[in-house]
Amino acid sequence: MELCKAESGYRSHASIYVLIREGLWTQPVKIGTRSSGWPDYEVKAINAARIAGQSDEQIREVVSRLHAMRAEKLAMLMSE
Repeated sequence: MELCKAESGYRSHASIYVLIREGLWTQPVKIGTRSSGWPDYEVKAINAARIAGQSDEQIREVVSRLHAMRAEKLAMLMSE
């Protein structure tokens, strides 16, 4: 979470979770019993969209594609 906040310029966990509720950030990935994180490529893609000045609707599309990619990667791992 700290790296996610630092790379994105947000100061609090709450800021990220507000974006998640608004569909402007991907859902966290559980990496431990009390830990969550985000794949670095997702953070970079969302930040690139923000820097490019994309609208909230465009960023929601990016988030949707990232979730789809995540599901595809998980499905590939499970089939191995």
